[in-house]
Amino acid sequence: MKKYTIIFCCLLFTFSLIEVKAQQVEKSTYGTFALTNASVETVTKGRLENATVIIRNGIIEAVGSGVAIPPDAKVIDCKDLTIYPGMVDGGTRLGLQEIESISLTQDYDELGELTPEMDALTAVNPNSVLIPVTRVSGVTSVITYPSGGLFPGTAALINLQGYTPEQMYGGFKAIVINFPSTGKRGRYDKRSEEDIKKDGDKAVKKLNDTWERVQTYAAIDSATMGKADYNPELSALVPLLRGEMTAFIEANKESDIMAALKWIKEHKIKAVLTGVAEGWRVADSIALAGIPVITGPIMSMPSRDTDPYDQAYKNAGLMQKAGVKVALRTNEAENVRNLPFNAGFAAAYGMGHDEALKAVTIIPAEIFGVADKIGSIEVGKKANLFVSTGDPFEPSTAIKHLFIDGWNIPMESRQTLLYDEFLHRAPGATPPAVPGKS
Repeated sequence: MKKYTIIFCCLLFTFSLIEVKAQQVEKSTYGTFALTNASVETVTKGRLENATVIIRNGIIEAVGSGVAIPPDAKVIDCKDLTIYPGMVDGGTRLGLQEIESISLTQDYDELGELTPEMDALTAVNPNSVLIPVTRVSGVTSVITYPSGGLFPGTAALINLQGYTPEQMYGGFKAIVINFPSTGKRGRYDKRSEEDIKKDGDKAVKKLNDTWERVQTYAAIDSATMGKADYNPELSALVPLLRGEMTAFIEANKESDIMAALKWIKEHKIKAVLTGVAEGWRVADSIALAGIPVITGPIMSMPSRDTDPYDQAYKNAGLMQKAGVKVALRTNEAENVRNLPFNAGFAAAYGMGHDEALKAVTIIPAEIFGVADKIGSIEVGKKANLFVSTGDPFEPSTAIKHLFIDGWNIPMESRQTLLYDEFLHRAPGATPPAVPGKS
């Protein structure tokens, strides 16, 4: 009881401080902006120098040198600064989890093995204090997804600005499948090889049995012109069966990746492999199958004790060089802000800077089918971008300006507010003396 009282008091203090400081938080502004005298990393069309980016109605209206500045535009001088497209994290629990150690702040894991109808978008908390912490690092969009069970739910792409989940929705959803693992679950897994095989076979059978039920349900639904008895679990999977939705298939071990590729081919579904920690071992097979990959976190330990210490850092680059379309993820909630540093590690360990930048901008946009809206600095795209003092993969770089959907977002978060509060704290005054007391 004492432990929970202490936790509650700590939370109360933190939230009280945030509430007091919330009165000082700047509001996002909307309008016409001219970002002038900047270097512009377009990602898709090279780097521009001494250029201007015009933002109007939430859209990039013009990009280039010699661009006329509209008379109604607010001018932001970006001399010695660089404009980048907003970064996209391919897999997080942002908006679904607040404090990892407190279950009451978590809403990403439903009861049961088969809950594909659980839509992550409906559970997103737009007021999460982790969202400002994330976006001031240049991350403007993320996939947020459920976990737990065989079919844990439906992931959604969200932009990190808005008062409601609907305002934040980025136009893409995917059914999450945790592909059955046929190996040990970790170094503390004491199961025998025979038990591991039995458990693996049982899980694969459950996946195939579920898919057969979906096929039967879809056939009945078609034959009755949509009048099949309502079954939310199977109904949610019918669009996947019909090729109308994409599956995010989580598989990390070499054998599981190969089994997942075989399953995808047999069932002819649109799929993206996620996790893929040992993708480097079977990179040629993934490339041959033409299946894109969302891998990460890059800043992690090797999947096997016998692997080199830096194998996780090299994984993304090895797959990309084999011809696999690779995007990156943090697989985090609190530390999605570290996406640029995950990309930096991938760049340094074989992927290269330009490809790593694409892996957190245009590549995820292409995988999610929204490359016409985000992922690069181009006329007609959403104004999801940031202005920095240098390379966003470098810890010394500072983000100076941030735009999401054309909104000029203040560079404030819980962390900056706490920093300012205690950096400039008043020393306090000596309490007045009370008469009659020494």
